[in-house]
Amino acid sequence: MHDGRPRRAAAPIEWRVADAVVPYPAAVAEMEARVAAIRAGEAPELVWLLEHPPLYTAGTSARDEDLLAPGRFPVYRTGRGGQFTYHGPGQRVAYVMLDLERRGRDLRRYITDLEEWLIRTLARFNVVGERRAGRVGIWVERGPHGGPQGHEDKIAAIGVRVRRWVAYHGVALNVEPELEHFAGIVPCGIGAPDLGVTSLADLGLPVTLADADVALKQAFEEVFG
Repeated sequence: MHDGRPRRAAAPIEWRVADAVVPYPAAVAEMEARVAAIRAGEAPELVWLLEHPPLYTAGTSARDEDLLAPGRFPVYRTGRGGQFTYHGPGQRVAYVMLDLERRGRDLRRYITDLEEWLIRTLARFNVVGERRAGRVGIWVERGPHGGPQGHEDKIAAIGVRVRRWVAYHGVALNVEPELEHFAGIVPCGIGAPDLGVTSLADLGLPVTLADADVALKQAFEEVFG
């Protein structure tokens, strides 16, 4: 997928999996330090797989009225794009720190590649993930999974920030989170009665976080090299 674009640095991308939930402020501090190190040529690119405790994040387009349950969980204002997002146990967050300077300085292409990464990850579990014009994230038709025809649910979120052409933040894939926790916000891209939130477990698939990690890494290598 990278014909005509600069290749990544010779140093391989580092993969890290957190063995415990990571507080959001600690994750942001770690990302910002790593972004600076990547920009300075002092560290390789990084994909960091983790879980957060239950919390909401508000992107640069978040509206106060979309926080439906103030006080339920901590809310963190963040410089990533998008609106409100929920993070919590059972959701695989993948923070991706890549040097876009070496990858062609094409932010739109980078977002497209993140979408493709999630789509290919879901395909490994026989789930058809799809893009939707004007909506953020990856979507699933519920009809093939025993749900109502014409109903679509969001299964993965995307939110990116770029500092001096090093990207960070990333994606969040719903493996087996508590879906009721999403009710405290209007998640990015959702604002119609035929749209909701789903997960691999909600679709009837007994997928573990470890299973998702294997699929994410395989699909990442296909898309990003």
